[in-house]
Amino acid sequence: MNMRKTTASAVVAQAAQMDWVHDLPVQGLNAERSLLWLHAWADLGWLRRLDSALATQLHRLDAGTSPAVLVAAAVLAHMEGRGHTCLAMQALASPPVDWLGAAAPEVRATALGLTALWAHMPANAAAWVAALQAAPSACLRLASAPDLGQPLVLGGDAHAPLLYLRRYRVYEERVGQNLLQRAQSGVPVNEVLACEWLDRFFGSSPQTARPGLEPQALPKHGSFSTDPAAQSPTDWQKLACAVALRAHLSVITGGPGTGKTYTAARLLALLLALHDGPQPLRVALAAPTGKAAARLKQSIDGSLKALKVQALHMQAMAPGQTAPADAASLDLDTLIQRIGPARTLHALLGARPDTRMFRHHAANLLDVDVLIVDEASMVHLEMMDALLQALPPTARLVLLGDKDQLASVEAGAVLGDLCRDAAQGAYLPETLRFAHDVAGQSLARRFQAEAGQSVSALAQQTVMLRQSRRFEGPIGQLALAVNEGKASAAWACLRAGGPLQALQPDTPQAVCALALGSMGPSSYADYLRLVQQNPEGSDAAAHADWVRSVLLAFDRFRILCAVHQGDWGTRSLNLVVQKALAHAGWLKPQGEWFAGRPVMVTRNDAQLGVFNGDVGVVLPSHQGALKVWFLDGEQLRSVSVSRLAHAETAFVMTVHKSQGSEFAHTAMVLPAGAADLLTRELVYTGITRAREQFTLVEGQPGLLNAAMARPSVRASGLRLWWA
Repeated sequence: MNMRKTTASAVVAQAAQMDWVHDLPVQGLNAERSLLWLHAWADLGWLRRLDSALATQLHRLDAGTSPAVLVAAAVLAHMEGRGHTCLAMQALASPPVDWLGAAAPEVRATALGLTALWAHMPANAAAWVAALQAAPSACLRLASAPDLGQPLVLGGDAHAPLLYLRRYRVYEERVGQNLLQRAQSGVPVNEVLACEWLDRFFGSSPQTARPGLEPQALPKHGSFSTDPAAQSPTDWQKLACAVALRAHLSVITGGPGTGKTYTAARLLALLLALHDGPQPLRVALAAPTGKAAARLKQSIDGSLKALKVQALHMQAMAPGQTAPADAASLDLDTLIQRIGPARTLHALLGARPDTRMFRHHAANLLDVDVLIVDEASMVHLEMMDALLQALPPTARLVLLGDKDQLASVEAGAVLGDLCRDAAQGAYLPETLRFAHDVAGQSLARRFQAEAGQSVSALAQQTVMLRQSRRFEGPIGQLALAVNEGKASAAWACLRAGGPLQALQPDTPQAVCALALGSMGPSSYADYLRLVQQNPEGSDAAAHADWVRSVLLAFDRFRILCAVHQGDWGTRSLNLVVQKALAHAGWLKPQGEWFAGRPVMVTRNDAQLGVFNGDVGVVLPSHQGALKVWFLDGEQLRSVSVSRLAHAETAFVMTVHKSQGSEFAHTAMVLPAGAADLLTRELVYTGITRAREQFTLVEGQPGLLNAAMARPSVRASGLRLWWA
């Protein structure tokens, strides 16, 4: 039988009448019939073609490969496509109708082959492990065995066995070991000097005890007073800076407005103050997307300049202040200039066209002493591996990000793994003493490790910022309710009105009212009004100011979607919104490229200086030729429309692509009929893109509740490397 020419409908129809589907004993199921079903599932959309192709490859490597191994391999490949780096054996113990994309009722009705085949698979996790351990050596190896290029690796531990694709097992091992080594790398710290500088940057604390003095608050076991009433509130930003001094890795997590980049800027100033090497401190800033990189640079520069102004003011108020604790003596201007522009991770590593390789790697290291990476939740496992391979062992790596945001589009959730227990703290006595001596911070009992508790070195280098200075109002309350899965509280926020509103329209056309400005303070009419005021004949400086004003106005409003396809997806809604704006007279679409068209770059092009996720607007140049203009902080850059081959209209973008951006008014569309695609993290990320106004658009009632009830969990064994 030619399996690839057998259609899915024919297979399902045939299955209903074939005894071997219903009554076949386990030992009678052969590899060929298993492959038949896997290819049929790919035809039905339950698997990707790539997934079933892996099973075929294993069968070609060894025709004796069992059906269980073939099925497990196909499912593993499918789960990698959904962001998981491995497959837990426990997940295979029941029919995977839901997580094979077959959750819709009409699909479940045709899932005969799926349930029939699964009845002949191993009955539990232990049986799956036994089946995989018996796989041919050409197809699978145990994690402890030599790597001979086998496509599959069986790893994890006895309590949680995990199946990997070979390259993800390699990435996970290298990333886990590298992060642990960096967290364990003790860096000598001049605690007296660090304490003085921290007090200067953040203000002194009555808890501060200079190193060498016996802290009076120390009870037994090296812990500090646990009576919350007897302690000042913890300055988590100050603590994060102090903790970052101790090793070559630090992780700073927190929600919007908690001051992650503000803290990073003060950490840079602190490192500059303590730097005593013969060469200047070499600093690099990076983020996964161009927009996030530009915002990081702008925020760091602004914070450093504000710190200098603050220091000069304090110096004027206290002219007798002398070094070393004199922040005005730091050459922050030179530091800002030396940092240079923030770059995407692809640009930092030197992406090569049409390859997964980078110019910088283990044999050609980056020339940096300190690397700060913002929006680290978007960094997938493969990219983190490439970054760590290219980073000198003596360089400091500072990861910033919100652990509750969406994980990366590609496989892995590195920041999520690093910060899984960040809210608990679990700080050891040594960390508590350092925090007290250097940062003047005594932590409450709930943030301290229990006596005898096994805590990793990575937990000691992770600090969660807990006070939001921007999201204390209704938007922040809504985000918190969603993050905690409290549906009633979330709806109470939305029904209270103010900067929040919820819509449940019958058709996607209702989104056009938001785009036109009839349902919110900001809309696309804001920037298109400026587009129509093109200052023709003005000088280059005036033209640049006009372009900058258009781009800033465009970034005041954005429509976000959960999916690309369907009536409620980005592709359809972009067409609907564009037609509505044209009908209202705001746009004059003429061909593919026209003034006012917002576009998103969809492929990295280092030669053009554009990267996947960059968003710009098509506008005429000073000479009149159409270009796509981008804004990085205050810096404009442009690309001729004739050279930008990979871009799409961006009135509407996915929540994933919006990470690293903020908009005054954000409207988030939850698509009808796609409740199984929505997660708590997706909704939380969409809400936290809004600064002033947030609008929820439900394609059908109940979608918000469904999303909050589905927290995203990615299978990973990364934490096993430092547990």
